[in-house]
Amino acid sequence: MNQQNLSTHGKCRFCGNKLNTTFADFAMSPICNDVLYPDQLNQMEPHYPLHVYVCNKCFLVQLEEFVSPEKIFNDYTYFSSYSEYWLKHVKEYVNTITDKFSLNKNSYVVELASNDGYLLQYFLEKGIPVLGVEPASTVAAAAEKKGVKTLIKFFGEKTANDIRNEYGSADLLLGNNVLAHVPDINDFVGGMKILLKPDGIITMEFPHLMRLIEDNQFDTIYHEHFSYLSFSVVSKIFEDKGLNMFDVEQLETHGGSLRIYAKHIENESLKINKNVKELLNKENEAGIYDMKYYNNFKEKVIKTKRDILSCLIDIKNKGNQIAGYGAPGKGNTLLNYCGIKTDFINFTVDRNPHKQNKFLPGSLIPIYSTEKIKEEKPDYVFILPWNLKEEIMEQLSYIREWDGKFIVPIPEVKIY
Repeated sequence: MNQQNLSTHGKCRFCGNKLNTTFADFAMSPICNDVLYPDQLNQMEPHYPLHVYVCNKCFLVQLEEFVSPEKIFNDYTYFSSYSEYWLKHVKEYVNTITDKFSLNKNSYVVELASNDGYLLQYFLEKGIPVLGVEPASTVAAAAEKKGVKTLIKFFGEKTANDIRNEYGSADLLLGNNVLAHVPDINDFVGGMKILLKPDGIITMEFPHLMRLIEDNQFDTIYHEHFSYLSFSVVSKIFEDKGLNMFDVEQLETHGGSLRIYAKHIENESLKINKNVKELLNKENEAGIYDMKYYNNFKEKVIKTKRDILSCLIDIKNKGNQIAGYGAPGKGNTLLNYCGIKTDFINFTVDRNPHKQNKFLPGSLIPIYSTEKIKEEKPDYVFILPWNLKEEIMEQLSYIREWDGKFIVPIPEVKIY
């Protein structure tokens, strides 16, 4: 497939309206999780437009599709299990949802974008049958080693029919940080409608657009994230496919996320919680249906870039050394947009062995194991996954032994 065929040709992926209003423009950028091997350093590295639009009809914030999901997930290196914070979060979810909806050995749980089995393993511990659906074979293999049966497929209406015919319908259908990752969101939600039992429930977690805007989380924008979601817009997308929200929770994960609860519209046994109306009203009052709400974001992003660079220039001019922590997708958006390379950050470290001894895309900053921090004793550690800053600063508290400090770039650059 060529780039022209992949593009959505400037049309909204939900309503089909022509896209002509810019939300943010980061020019050209590499695929954020395409870490490079040493023998690739002298090769041409593909860059693609990272231009975000907001639809002035349905208000879905989105990227055009310049890169196919097959390209993005072919050699995927993000393994959810490497974050202790995230494992704690999903284990609490499994315990809560099991009790709340009386799940047992006769229930059937299906997770979309199940990654390395990080979540479904906890349902298995309770004796609850599970199935993972994961397009990336690299992480799916890790899930299978945990005993989590995993289909290596992209999810949509066709896959939903196949699963229903072979394995049956789902009592609980869930997905964490996947709804924003699908280019055809209508097909994806339509698939959930097909796979869900008449009295089943859906839970989905995704970063909340309001928090992205209010907390200046521009680095969460990258090619892997096709959509940036408000509760109001997601509610409309689900309703269009015969599903509706009956509850919603506001979470602190990933800098501020939503956990939505959905059901078939025909299912009247689950009453709609007041949280639904309250959040819809909150978004409406904030201006989610007013283009002015989106227009100021571009300037906030530019100012943050200048502030980050000013901070790093001042540190380097004083002869200090800076190391990075983490190799997350969001970090690569920030580094490439700001033009930060090894002249600012000598190296970064990551707990994921699949990323170690490789190089960040675009910036070509080398990635090592976390032991490199102890060996090199940098004056500053630049935390790229800022949403995990508490966990990381605790893990690396030993840098205080040599008066090391932490730099956190979002929502505004701060030194700890």
